[in-house]
Amino acid sequence: MRTSSCLTLALALALLLAATGCGAADVPSEPGQPAAEPIPTVVGRGAGDAAAPPAATPTEPPLRTSPVQLASPDYGVQAFLWWRRELAERDILAVKDMGFRWIKQGFGWRDIELEKGVFDWSRTDHIVDTVLRYGDYGDLELIARVDHQPDWARAGCSLQGPPTDLADLADFLTAVATRYRGRVAAYQIWNEPNLAREWCDRAPSPSEYAAMLQVSYQAIKAADPTALVISAGLAPTGTQPPVAMPDDGFLDGLYRAMGGSSSGHFDVLGVHAPGFAAPPETTPEEAAANEAYGGERYFTFRRVEDLRAIQESFGDGATPMAVLEMGWTSDPVHPEYAWHAVSEATKADYLVRAYRYAAENWRPWMTIMSAIYICNPDWSQQDEQYWWCITDPDGTPRPAFTALKAMPKSP
Repeated sequence: MRTSSCLTLALALALLLAATGCGAADVPSEPGQPAAEPIPTVVGRGAGDAAAPPAATPTEPPLRTSPVQLASPDYGVQAFLWWRRELAERDILAVKDMGFRWIKQGFGWRDIELEKGVFDWSRTDHIVDTVLRYGDYGDLELIARVDHQPDWARAGCSLQGPPTDLADLADFLTAVATRYRGRVAAYQIWNEPNLAREWCDRAPSPSEYAAMLQVSYQAIKAADPTALVISAGLAPTGTQPPVAMPDDGFLDGLYRAMGGSSSGHFDVLGVHAPGFAAPPETTPEEAAANEAYGGERYFTFRRVEDLRAIQESFGDGATPMAVLEMGWTSDPVHPEYAWHAVSEATKADYLVRAYRYAAENWRPWMTIMSAIYICNPDWSQQDEQYWWCITDPDGTPRPAFTALKAMPKSP
């Protein structure tokens, strides 16, 4: 049996232990992402300091009085608008040029709340304002992925983990959702909590993540009832604790911890759906039976259907789903990924077919489907994430970008 891959180099050790996952590379705190030029820090007291509430939204008034109506499917892509402000506009316009509606962007908690109640809003203001302005205030929507706790909330994790006190996360989300009320359409709560490296190097815990979701949901909805709350995508893996927990087992445990219902925890169930070596139409049964595809059910885009079956088994079929990461790699450099690498032309073909498959088979429950990536400007061929991109770091379109732009979009 082959081991699956992750979308970040940080999983090298876990891969050696047969863990798998899909990357945390989209967080502002990633090493080696220097700002192109200093941006003045703007700090102020916010949630957590009752004497000084968060500052008002800096420019436009709230734009939305009800949640965004989701299409099935709805088209999105992950971008990196944080560190290189002078390139953010370029990449936002690229998404608009594709005819995609959703931009997913990391909102690293540690990069915003510098100490308890002290915030730097400079980059988030620029991202939110620019997405809305270039999207003509309605054509583009933002998913903010919230994770990466600051050291003052919890220290000692090799990558990230839940805060020691969930009230600190609630205070942070209250401040963010208040500032961007009616402007940030959706919040993703954490990333791949079924991996120990995303859970402060401890065995993943569905019950602890359920508590995080509940606290986050309450905070966001109280500050901005129009915002959608999306649960974290899970890493496709068969690895057992303490290194990881299989995605299907974690989801089953999560529903049990929530009392069998997503109510009060999330509006949309998030999943991850890398295609690995298989074409997008490949069933989990076919992937499990074919060593060329990895020999496991989770080595296929349609792993989504296994997770949907768990959701439906708890009677939660009315809750929609979103694919928060999907794609194929063309990596010839890193052996742990090269086994399932495809050509750039094949990547383009498979991505178009994946969206088409969802439109034909996953309606009405599938909503946002976020491809990876509009490439981070600082990545090179030595970064495994580079090989998943649909553009080059300098913005040059790859075949997948061109194919997705030309692809008919379902109404």
